Amino acid sequence: MPKQVDHVGRRRLIAEAVCHLADERGLEGVTLRDVAARAQVSMGAVQRCFRTKEEMLVFALGHIGEQIMERVQARLVRSPAQSAGTALGHAVTEISLLREEHRAEARVWLAFVAQAAVSEVLAGTLKANYALLQEAFTGLVAEAGNDAAADGAGRLDASCEARTLLALADGLTTHVLIGHLTPRDAYDVLHAHLAALWERSAGSAGTPTTRRIRD
Repeated sequence: MPKQVDHVGRRRLIAEAVCHLADERGLEGVTLRDVAARAQVSMGAVQRCFRTKEEMLVFALGHIGEQIMERVQARLVRSPAQSAGTALGHAVTEISLLREEHRAEARVWLAFVAQAAVSEVLAGTLKANYALLQEAFTGLVAEAGNDAAADGAGRLDASCEARTLLALADGLTTHVLIGHLTPRDAYDVLHAHLAALWERSAGSAGTPTTRRIRD
């Protein structure tokens, strides 16, 4: 019988190889030949999974996005009884990639962001990822704002606040990666923003959702 090939597993293996090479050399240093060597598969195997380098990069970018979203979901599942405000803090922390073990992932993510500025296909993938994150954040902001507000007067513009948080998370990733901020500095910035957010919603300081979100 012909040998059965796990095509899904092989595509993920290749995506991991792309990410490792991108971390070492940037995306301009990623070639099909080097990806095949790093993944320990043949060039033909890579080409059977992906018709072009661009298709391979799009899949690798989606693979990173899936990993980040899985971590966010796992973090929320571990603490199902937490408030929406605390859940939002944990989610923003995860996508900011501030922890040391996520530093390589942050470098690869920003390499893809830079390449997306000149690649419509990669930009489309990134926009789809951000749209999913914004939808999730909007729901959490709305729920947390409703919990914190004494009445309707203090309700937040959840969609606007979600966009702000996404932009803040990306900015913190960049500033930590280049050494302008330490991870501790970034956590402080993030905490201060969330604390001010809930204070605006509740109309007073010291709401339960302002507790620190440091890991």
